[in-house]
Amino acid sequence: MISFILWYLLVSVLGWITFPLVFRLFPALADRGLALSRTVGLLIWGYVFWLLASLGISQNDAGGMLLALAFVIGLSAWSFTANKDEILSFIKSNSALVLTVEILFLVGFGLMAFIRSANSELFSTEKPMELAFISGIMRSPTFPPRDPWLSGYAISYYYFGYVITAMLAELTNVPASMAHNLMTSLIFALAAVGAYGILYTLLVKVRKLRPEEDKSGGAPPSSVAGLSLLAPLFLLLVSNLGALLEVLYRYGIFWKKDSTGQLSSSFWTWLDVKELNLPPAMPLGWNDQALRYLWWWRSSRLLQDYDMRQNPLEVIDEFPFFSFLLGDLHPHVLAIPFTLLAIAVALNLFLGGWKGTINLFGVRVNIKPEGFVFSALVLGGLAFLNTWDILIGATLIVGAYVLTQAHEDGWNWRRLEDLLLLGLPLGVVAIFMYLPFYLGFSSQAGGILPSLMYPTRGAHLWLMWGTLLIPIYSLLLYISWPVSELDEESSSVNINPNWRLGLWLGLGFALFLFAFMWLISVIGYYAESDFVNRYLADQGLDTYALFFETSLRRLNHIGGLITMLAVLIPSLAFLFYTNERPKVGDRESSTAHHPQSSVIFVFLILVLGSILIISPDFVYLRDQFGYRINTIFKFYYQAWVLWSLAASFGVAYLLQNMKNGFWSAVFRIGIGLTIFAGLLYPALSLPTKTDDFNPYGGFTLDDFERIKRENPDDAAGIEWLRQAPDGVIVEAVGGSYNASFARIATYTGLQNVLGWPGHESQWRGGGEPQGTRQEDVATLYTTPDWETARAILEKYDIRYVYIGGTERTSMPVIEDKFVENLKLVFQQGIVSIYEVP
Repeated sequence: MISFILWYLLVSVLGWITFPLVFRLFPALADRGLALSRTVGLLIWGYVFWLLASLGISQNDAGGMLLALAFVIGLSAWSFTANKDEILSFIKSNSALVLTVEILFLVGFGLMAFIRSANSELFSTEKPMELAFISGIMRSPTFPPRDPWLSGYAISYYYFGYVITAMLAELTNVPASMAHNLMTSLIFALAAVGAYGILYTLLVKVRKLRPEEDKSGGAPPSSVAGLSLLAPLFLLLVSNLGALLEVLYRYGIFWKKDSTGQLSSSFWTWLDVKELNLPPAMPLGWNDQALRYLWWWRSSRLLQDYDMRQNPLEVIDEFPFFSFLLGDLHPHVLAIPFTLLAIAVALNLFLGGWKGTINLFGVRVNIKPEGFVFSALVLGGLAFLNTWDILIGATLIVGAYVLTQAHEDGWNWRRLEDLLLLGLPLGVVAIFMYLPFYLGFSSQAGGILPSLMYPTRGAHLWLMWGTLLIPIYSLLLYISWPVSELDEESSSVNINPNWRLGLWLGLGFALFLFAFMWLISVIGYYAESDFVNRYLADQGLDTYALFFETSLRRLNHIGGLITMLAVLIPSLAFLFYTNERPKVGDRESSTAHHPQSSVIFVFLILVLGSILIISPDFVYLRDQFGYRINTIFKFYYQAWVLWSLAASFGVAYLLQNMKNGFWSAVFRIGIGLTIFAGLLYPALSLPTKTDDFNPYGGFTLDDFERIKRENPDDAAGIEWLRQAPDGVIVEAVGGSYNASFARIATYTGLQNVLGWPGHESQWRGGGEPQGTRQEDVATLYTTPDWETARAILEKYDIRYVYIGGTERTSMPVIEDKFVENLKLVFQQGIVSIYEVP
């Protein structure tokens, strides 16, 4: 509890320290960046601390962290001095907003901390890896931080989120095994307030008002504060339809007995979701939880791919609440609030913030220098947090800039010039600001490959996206409705969509992807690419048969593409709307000299989300998985962040503007049922995952308490090593996703010779850096010859030899050579630690 309070106070104080700076940076946002101040503070503080440590100016210790914090305080103090009266006036006149943001942050942080305390284990899925990074960073004297699972090497991964975690842990004296769960809770809370702030601005800025038309003096309607809560609801709690499927399945809906008394179902066979296409266990009902404990996991695997031999391939379609339920603190989770920050940067730019000019290499760009630098800081930070997220961040920021220029000057070829003049320098500066990271980073990505045989079925697409598609379709239908049908008193925006252009662009994009998919396939075939030849051989088809069969499959599953084009085409039509440009002096029709409606920005994020969902049906990024599993995972996750904002805006917008009547009632009932279906997952999965909130061992945020309970000998050895002088350790090496291996490095932060070999290969694009480490470690433990063992100890500069339960059970350890030649520095039960002189 004390650690929770310390983190809450530290991050909250940081937010208020940063607010004067944020107030200056976000002049066009309705909340002046209040909801994002904590995220901005963590970004700038973390960046300055990491950069100073990476350049050798400071150390990775409390002194270096406080030095970086002093920089943030100084920058914000300067901003406060320059804008003191405005800041104080804003806080006084928006006290309800301030209170709402503070309560939402506290509730979000406390709620997720409570959930994690009921299920705080860190031994499954990717959690050992994440814990190892946090521990390793806390133990590294300087940066780049050492890789705890590969001695002699630095971390080769996007690790910025773990630097921020370690920074908070170090200053609050919290162990890594607790910081992991606290950071998961903090990310949840930061995402909640970040999404709230964005929707708040979207709703306040929805109308194209000239100053003289704004009768409210800028104060938003009272309903906006409440409706803005829909954003964290749709982003963090509303889930896909996996839980609804599980309920129908458990109760035997659509199953019937055939003539032999066996259960069968044409519906579940057609739907073809793994495990749910088999007859349910008897008796029917929501009863034996142990029988289907992992049903909640299945909701992140609703999509199903098949190769041309009908072999099933698992696809990851994770969504935010699943991530927080699982408890993995992976980069895609750590990046959520910072992705929201990038969206806010784009929205601020879109709404007219940062009007000014900057000369970049002799070229004039219409953005203030502070806006350009901050945008580069955010984009570079996204790449450092989760490299995949830079795609949506850069596209949104540059797209918002181009739309702003088009609003002022119309659509012409100069917009391409705008795109390049901002996009290229922004990318260069973003990379340069984080250059020490890129110098030591290697990736498993290896280009773009065609997704010839993996179109997403429409049914599976609706299972994944139905809870967001229904609000999005409702918004598009309502905006498309004839203006005469709308309430003249409402704040509805009259936009004339360019249906012809939207249709051409939408269909053209799909055709381009189809042509590009086959183009790179043909190029690979005639270039005799090993991948393409192996691809054809694996599927047992020649080139022409592959084209025919995959095209036929794509036509059979065309429902998915139609579903997505039904979002993409109207969104493009509204994005490139055709309202006539006003005549000079025509005040009645003027739209060019006042801010754009924020609803146009919603269409921008709808378009980008659609592109992210459609693209993996045609192409995917090459990696060690060999098919589109990881591309779907990353792209869909980014799309959920975008579309959850669009869906929440759609619901709030229609609730504000629909006239009471039949269609209003239909909408409210439909949205109510949609939200109910989306909340079934958290309502049913939480009791399953937490054992009805009755955790074995009691509530705790520190996973090390589990180690003490389950393996006290290992726990004692780990505690001794935490206080011991620095040095490389050796422990048993085994397969990935087995927390018994690499456990000592994971909990101490000391480097071992080798941790999980498969993960190291992924991070470094191959196994070459590992060399013969796994074999050498096995030889070290099992050889009776001291000279052979000594050579291995010297080769990897090993200081501590750890022998515990895992070492003794995974191989025939011969300990005599260590007893005779090394110093025994720790022993308890079956654990012995030897120190090399």
